[in-house]
Amino acid sequence: MERKSFLKAVALASIAPAVFLIACSDPGKKEAVGDKKQTYTCPMHPQIVQDKPGTCPICGMDLVPFDKSNKDASLTLGESQIKLANITTMAVGAGALANFRQLNGRLATDPENTTIIASRVPGRIEVLFVKETGIRVNKGQPLYKIYSEQLATLQQEYLLALAQAKQFPDDARFQQIEKAARQKLVLYDQGEAQINQLAQSGKTSPYVTYPAPASGIVSELTATEGQYVSEGGAVMRLEGYNQLWVEADVYPAEASLIRVGQSVKVVVSGWEKEPQNMTVRFINPSLQSGSQLLQVRGSIPNPDNRWQPGMQANILLPVKSKGNVLSLPVDAVIRDGKGAHVWIEKERGKFVPRMVKTGMEDFDSVEITEGLKEGEIVVITGAYLLYSEYILKKGADPMASMAGM
Repeated sequence: MERKSFLKAVALASIAPAVFLIACSDPGKKEAVGDKKQTYTCPMHPQIVQDKPGTCPICGMDLVPFDKSNKDASLTLGESQIKLANITTMAVGAGALANFRQLNGRLATDPENTTIIASRVPGRIEVLFVKETGIRVNKGQPLYKIYSEQLATLQQEYLLALAQAKQFPDDARFQQIEKAARQKLVLYDQGEAQINQLAQSGKTSPYVTYPAPASGIVSELTATEGQYVSEGGAVMRLEGYNQLWVEADVYPAEASLIRVGQSVKVVVSGWEKEPQNMTVRFINPSLQSGSQLLQVRGSIPNPDNRWQPGMQANILLPVKSKGNVLSLPVDAVIRDGKGAHVWIEKERGKFVPRMVKTGMEDFDSVEITEGLKEGEIVVITGAYLLYSEYILKKGADPMASMAGM
């Protein structure tokens, strides 16, 4: 009997701590275990997920909270959000699409807009009104003043011939001599007003100021003040940049794709959103020295002199085209290593991503071969903002959920 009482006492003693622990435990702990844990991700790298705030180990950005249990693939935005993100849409339609081949090229000065300023008389450069390159001059602006003894001699000859012509107005020979002397001054770039002033004053002057015959940028100075120049000696060079040449290289095998008079697109580096139309004016019939390349050439306008000679420019040659294809603006398609997707507006303010397959592409548009139907509403601007918003709210790449589709 005593043995049974002893065993009961031992059993009660062993059970008592467990009962005490259960009684003292937090009754709400069981419920806390079932609570959802807050998770955080990087807006730029959705593969980074952790259960506490911090920074992204890849880019260093602060992690943002997201609800990983939310499986809804759509995004819903209000009217103000749509306007702020500049989200616009269009209905997908069928049309023609051309493909292009890119030719590497560059901008060059158009010789038709280049003016060589040369001295019309031999003499000494007394004053240079423009003393450095890169200065813009306008037509009629004084460029330099020259001292010319030969000009003074021709002026004196004219005054003598003029006096004889006035003294013997009926003598045709003196009239012809006066005209010949006047013509010499004209050939030395003396204007009508200057010759008339000489005739009225009767005084010769060895100095003559020459104006700019055209507007342009001073690209080279070949004379200095005090320097003697011969007749026809170069003083400076002006270049007009309101129109530029586009020179591009093409392999002989590609020469059949281009012809004189053909209209092509030109893309200047830094202005990819502003392609220019150009007509091919010249195709070099011989290969460039030391290479296996032909050169093609055309010209494009240069408004406000925004581009400079030497800048890179590419010519886009249309090589084939398709008709009746579904196409979208290039910016509407988001691409990464998993493929390409677009955003569809199911109803006003509700957007869902969709995987697509792309085909041929030109500078502005891309063909959609799979994933879209004609008439569907697709986001064409603001697609990348939707992509970022999806990552922020869902904590996942929208392409990940569509990879198996």
